Amino acid sequence: MDEQSFFKKLNNLCTSKEIFYFLSSLEVMSDTMASGALQRISEVEVDDNGLKNPGLFENEVFRALCFQFEFESSKLSSTGLLNALQALVKLRVDPQSTLMTRLLLESEERLGRGQLTAENLCALGESLLELEGPSCATLEQVVNHMQERDIERWSPREIVTVYKILQVTVREGKQCQNLLNRLNSVTLYIVSQLSPNSLSVILNSLVVLHQTQAVPLVTALCKHSVKHVPYFTDHELVNVLEAFQYFGQKLQIFTEALERHIPKSICTMHPQSVSKVMQYCCKKMILSKPIFDAVAECFISSADRLTTDQIAAYIIPFGTLNYLPPSASSLFRKLETVLHAHLRHFQPHTLLNLLHSCVLVQRYPINFLPKIFSPYFLQKLQAQPPGLNRVVMSQLTQLFLTVTLECPFYEGPKLLSKYQVKVFPMPQSSPDVHLFKRVKTGLLHLLKKRIYFASEVSTPYFYVVDIEIKLDEEGFVLPAAQLEEVHRRIALCVDGQNRFCAHSHNLLGEEAIKQRHLQLLGYEVVQIPFFEIESLQNTRKMADYLHKKIFPCTYELSN
Repeated sequence: MDEQSFFKKLNNLCTSKEIFYFLSSLEVMSDTMASGALQRISEVEVDDNGLKNPGLFENEVFRALCFQFEFESSKLSSTGLLNALQALVKLRVDPQSTLMTRLLLESEERLGRGQLTAENLCALGESLLELEGPSCATLEQVVNHMQERDIERWSPREIVTVYKILQVTVREGKQCQNLLNRLNSVTLYIVSQLSPNSLSVILNSLVVLHQTQAVPLVTALCKHSVKHVPYFTDHELVNVLEAFQYFGQKLQIFTEALERHIPKSICTMHPQSVSKVMQYCCKKMILSKPIFDAVAECFISSADRLTTDQIAAYIIPFGTLNYLPPSASSLFRKLETVLHAHLRHFQPHTLLNLLHSCVLVQRYPINFLPKIFSPYFLQKLQAQPPGLNRVVMSQLTQLFLTVTLECPFYEGPKLLSKYQVKVFPMPQSSPDVHLFKRVKTGLLHLLKKRIYFASEVSTPYFYVVDIEIKLDEEGFVLPAAQLEEVHRRIALCVDGQNRFCAHSHNLLGEEAIKQRHLQLLGYEVVQIPFFEIESLQNTRKMADYLHKKIFPCTYELSN
């Protein structure tokens, strides 16, 4: 039988029994055909759990194939030799056996003589990685030979293999940036040919190898990943999401693809993949209601099977992005049940992050706050990285302020003053400088003098007010420095895009709780969102807008 007919028939066989029956009917087989048969056996007999049928090693046809490779290794073609080695590695044949020792020795001798093609080098590299790991000395020789080759002519499969090998050898301290630069350039032209698995492997390698300078390639890979979203395995999707985060990529069409895929597939997805999707949305400030609603339903039905880290990853984004799904009451009821059952298993910082996210959306973990404010828990927080830094102490302070202002019935332990911050550090939601300047210019035009408003005012309640205006009992504006006869305080919140979810008018949780608390502390909160003022073309229009927004009664009288 000629090789083309052989492989066509072989690839239609789905069990080792069928393959052995087919092979036993042949009188003559080339070493390429024999190694192809071994590869097909490894494909059908090995899954994620390992070898399905250990008894196949006793099959007479299998033993005859191995005998041929063991005693005729020097006569084999390089393709037959390396393909057989790959298949036997996959089948978990004993690496110390005479068969494996002879195949490896012959492969290394041919490598030293420079007889291996690009395809052979890739096959040998993969086998060595599997057998001996990244510290294998021969791998360095393989990489050196690769550097001498014309990689512009390599197939997508070979390029993917080189990335895999470099990912582990470079991590071991070996520098191959010149080869990587060539590889990145070549890969850019074959992106459209890559399968979901290949795309995922290359993106993961680029992250591990810190290829931040390969912007054109990363951008092309991320764009191409959109069409593969429904076909990624859980592990592949996690790699892609990590690459999007690492390289700062944010594509609306990718989000839309996730929105179409996740709600349909979430019941069969691994919890770690769902966690990564939520972390991606949270990091990129993407409030995707279809995804969040589906995750909420999934949590309600499967929370008992989640780890503590996965529980936190599912829930925290709801607080960060200030969103309550339609099933919010069931969601937080389920969360409370799970917390009661597994509270002692949570790492201190994970638990604090989780409970803090709840108060951002006005869900109050009253039953768990005595634990959070206890000296023992605070000591545990301090003992584990990142310890009691300003962010952690701000979360504790905000939890304490929340129960003080919003839960007056709480009678448990209080947070000691030494664990409280004086001012909340909120660098990610500091005022937009350009927007802030325009609002102050408009206010100056409206109030005539700069003394009538103060900017970035620290309050006794930990928050910083963007702009504060003081009024007396009759509604007249007082100088900002005046402390007496102050009847009303107006807090202007100049909300730039950084205080909203991406492509949305939905305030982030940190800003929403701040404005809620300022109101409870007696301020009249006036929101000045970027989308209301970005179209105002001059100072007069800005002043007119601010007049209407801050002093609506006098605005109506003056018009």
